[in-house]
Amino acid sequence: MRAWMNGDLLSDPTAAAITIADHGFTVGDGVFEAIKVVDGQAFALTRHLDRLARSAAGLGLPPVDLAEVRAGVDAVLAGQPLPLGRIRITYTGGPAPMGSGRVDAAPTLVVAVSAMAPYPPTAATCLVPWPRNERGALAGLKTTSYGENVVALARAQQAGASEALFANLAGNLCEGTGSNVFYVLDGELRTPTLASGCLAGVTRALLVEWTGAREIDEPAEVLTEASEVFLASTTRDVQGVHAHDGRLLTAPGPLTQEAARAFAVRSAADIDP
Repeated sequence: MRAWMNGDLLSDPTAAAITIADHGFTVGDGVFEAIKVVDGQAFALTRHLDRLARSAAGLGLPPVDLAEVRAGVDAVLAGQPLPLGRIRITYTGGPAPMGSGRVDAAPTLVVAVSAMAPYPPTAATCLVPWPRNERGALAGLKTTSYGENVVALARAQQAGASEALFANLAGNLCEGTGSNVFYVLDGELRTPTLASGCLAGVTRALLVEWTGAREIDEPAEVLTEASEVFLASTTRDVQGVHAHDGRLLTAPGPLTQEAARAFAVRSAADIDP
């Protein structure tokens, strides 16, 4: 791992670096991005930085200096020809008193990179009983407040699955803990709309553009009728689902394979689409 913080490359990325009063640490007052590294280059960096800025604005953090973030990315990737890796950008409210209130403090900005192993080709999923709040203050933002995801993923693992899926308050399919979900119904590739409260995934957006997937909100039970299901995320790309709530599925199915091929070809042609 290599890490850069507030303008400086850290000599020991595992050593203590932020204050224990940092608002991102105490109350989760922060946003982040995870970015795939391919052959030493950050994939779709511009899209990720645009989303980082939107998330920070939505959380009420000071505007992100995107040029500084790019400098941090360059610093951790220099001399680091990773075949496959992951960059984590974290931006928090900085030091603050204990509690939810903010003060006028300099934000904390950290960029770290480490090697990453490919995800398995397929996954098992299950629907968890806790809904996403599509009307909540954090809906659609990529914040560091991941407690709900931790609990949901533990529930999925107890059920023998590797990813948990959420419905929203309306009962419609929403997203996974770290993925967007696509499915095939009546021969058509579909995915929930952003109005469902799901994260505006970078991989999701590219797949919608490159495959013509239909964005539609439908009850979460639609997955019991789907002929194919797959997950999409920065670290997974396209990952077929071989079982959902114990129902076996063909994985990867034909439309999943088409989506995976389209993503592989188009992403290889342009590192920053």
